[in-house]
Amino acid sequence: MPRPYWSGQIQISLVSFGVKLFTATESKSEIRFHQLSRKTGERIKHQKVSGDEGKVESSDIVKGYEYRKGEYVMVEPEEIEQIRIPSKHTIEVTQFVDEGELDPEFFEKPYFVVPENDVQAEAFAVVRKALQTTKKIALGKIAFSGREHLVAVSAGTDDKLPGMMAYTMRYAEELRDPKEFFEDIKKVAVDEDQLSLAKELIKRKASKFEPEKFKDEYEAALREMVEAKVKHAPIPKDEPAPASGKVINLMDALRKSVQGDEAVAGKKKAPARATAAETQKGIELVKPAKATKPRKSA
Repeated sequence: MPRPYWSGQIQISLVSFGVKLFTATESKSEIRFHQLSRKTGERIKHQKVSGDEGKVESSDIVKGYEYRKGEYVMVEPEEIEQIRIPSKHTIEVTQFVDEGELDPEFFEKPYFVVPENDVQAEAFAVVRKALQTTKKIALGKIAFSGREHLVAVSAGTDDKLPGMMAYTMRYAEELRDPKEFFEDIKKVAVDEDQLSLAKELIKRKASKFEPEKFKDEYEAALREMVEAKVKHAPIPKDEPAPASGKVINLMDALRKSVQGDEAVAGKKKAPARATAAETQKGIELVKPAKATKPRKSA
């Protein structure tokens, strides 16, 4: 097991137990670029320098806060380590909220939460079960990486994996005001027939989320390009976007979408014709892209 990212206590009123947090994500990108000189092809090296002494060793570099233009106060690493803040060692739960109460835009990064040791397992299991049955999420604060984060702790639903999850969250002031972006959206009346077709389309496309089905296609294309350059083969190029379909009305587009889904399932229907009034509500019908033959590796 890797080293924990953070170790400390979860405290709920007078109840506390030791936990360890592990980062739940990792970078899977295998493509790494370096900076090279276009003229020589040699790798660019970056050095840390100051105007008076030239190159500076890492051991001689400290943090500095500019309190006045051109004037700094130096801060040593040990001074930061000695800052007295309870959340460096303890997540004190200040409240519980319903699972559906937290908007997705507040969530930042996930962590696995496990008991610190077997002695802590009983209290850990009791709190996890209580969160499960009440469908609540615990909120508190945690300090690491040079700042104090809001953190949400939730129980998993799979008892075969009896751990918990923690998510660092954004503070309200970190999120832009949505009014700035949404208030100018034109208000339109929703047609009931169109709404019914849209709901039917969503229903037909609905399925269980299977995260393993989603892959980073950009990474694959990038690797294909790099491998072609290594082998001095023709470089694959982006294909032109498919030509836009004719502009038709929204109702017709929804009908064709639903009927197209039926055709995939083996149920074909003749497309309904749009009325002249509906044609005024223009929408671009996207033609399905033609299948392309896979490129052969050089």
